[in-house]
Amino acid sequence: MSIPILNYSLSTQNQRVNSFEDFPGEEQPKLYTTDNLPTALEMDQIIWAAYRQIFSEHQLLSSTRQSFLESQLRFNQIKIKDFIKGLLLSDSFRYLNYDVNNNYRFVEMCIQRVLGRDIYNEREKLAFAVIIGSKGFEGFIDLLINSEEYLDNFGSNVVPYQRRRIIYQRSKGEIPFNLKTPRLGQDFLYKQGMPQLLWAGPVHRFRPQEQQPKAGDPALFLNMVQDISFL
Repeated sequence: MSIPILNYSLSTQNQRVNSFEDFPGEEQPKLYTTDNLPTALEMDQIIWAAYRQIFSEHQLLSSTRQSFLESQLRFNQIKIKDFIKGLLLSDSFRYLNYDVNNNYRFVEMCIQRVLGRDIYNEREKLAFAVIIGSKGFEGFIDLLINSEEYLDNFGSNVVPYQRRRIIYQRSKGEIPFNLKTPRLGQDFLYKQGMPQLLWAGPVHRFRPQEQQPKAGDPALFLNMVQDISFL
């Protein structure tokens, strides 16, 4: 018998607040969807947006590409929702994110990348961390993808995005998640001995490049004379 998910209270975030703009502009995120029968170029943009959302920009590597899933999406054999789930369950995502973080940090990263919002509080983080411990990695991913919140906001044909990062009534928006939550936490960096300062030894003498003698400078002649050994 699996452990039921813990109850947690919601907190006020941008994505839960109505905006007051009359004409949506830059405040509205760009939607990448397959509802309008995209062209080949538009499909490339959709796939790129999905990789950027799930893996974040600093993990866009050739090793993270899932060619089989891309082919299925291009030929309309799977939905964007299935493509997102495939990326989350891939060995690359697990190795780059799950294996190098504890459950609490992994929960925070997945909620940001999959549901497009930040965690409400530590209680929510604890609740989903318990799900990982009881149902495992795949059970947690299934819970997010099939959640009512995901389906209400993105459905089956929209790439997830950071919801309401900018709202009209505020002077500046929230920090993008890829900058706010790096891939590695401080606890893992400390285990790896990072960051560390490597220094070969003390600097006895340093002359800036702009102060180096140029061709024709008498200092070069004096240095040459000093190097000559007289018997």
